[in-house]
Amino acid sequence: MKNELNELATFAAVASERSFTRAASKLGVSQSAVSHAIRELERRLGLQLLARTTKSVAPTAAGAALLESLSPALEQIAHALDRARSLRRRPAGRLRIAMSRSAAVMVLLPRLAAFAEAYPDIALDVVTVTGPVNLVAGEFDAGIQLGEFIQKDMVAVRVTRELRLAVVGSPRYFAARSIPRRPKDLNEHRCIGLRLPGGPYRWEFQQARKAVTVGVNGPLTVDDTHLAIQAALADVGICLAYEEQVAEHVAKRRLVRVLEDWTPPFPGFFMYYPSRRHQPAALSALVEALRLP
Repeated sequence: MKNELNELATFAAVASERSFTRAASKLGVSQSAVSHAIRELERRLGLQLLARTTKSVAPTAAGAALLESLSPALEQIAHALDRARSLRRRPAGRLRIAMSRSAAVMVLLPRLAAFAEAYPDIALDVVTVTGPVNLVAGEFDAGIQLGEFIQKDMVAVRVTRELRLAVVGSPRYFAARSIPRRPKDLNEHRCIGLRLPGGPYRWEFQQARKAVTVGVNGPLTVDDTHLAIQAALADVGICLAYEEQVAEHVAKRRLVRVLEDWTPPFPGFFMYYPSRRHQPAALSALVEALRLP
């Protein structure tokens, strides 16, 4: 099919220019390549499409009939290619992005109004997911994920500074219970579990070089930290969330933070995508808009 399209485009160029030499120059190929393409097309069709003399080239009756049918289709192809090339030059089109709800709230939403104002021809199609995503298999243009979960062959651009986790519970919850001083004390508390694609998340802690993992138990397990925070605010138990997500609640004493010295910072969110080659202008614009200064 590819060869046939090339041959048809070559035939149209020769018929239009009435010259093998000018057609070769227009197509950016050698004159011998043009001659070969025309011979192959005529051989395959079993028709002479061009009448040649030493001084001129003109379509035969069969060639003129083919050219009449062919020209609209070639024009449509040319227009389609021009539209595709414009996506490379002009930030426009739809971008399909995968990210967690936390990433959407912490990274995308604060910058979305300014981005939409600057690039009105770009439409973002955001799919919220839990855990790592195969961008290629899922037909995504890009994703936003914690750095530790991004595959090595991806291009990654930092979009947040380092993050910290926070362990919190409501004042009313702690009024009747002791404050946990060490991670193992969580075994005596009602903890709101977080479910990941691979199963329940075991809470991870570190102090100096000592790392501790706790398989928590409690009355509720959710797959979103925002739900966990709401449950903690409702006195259900202790939850684990990003520090930024609970900072206001802690400042206003709606939540009490514990085990703070056991939650060191870790690499934050990155925007990632498969390759820099032939990157659409829309994706380049989004990367620059979200990139950490």
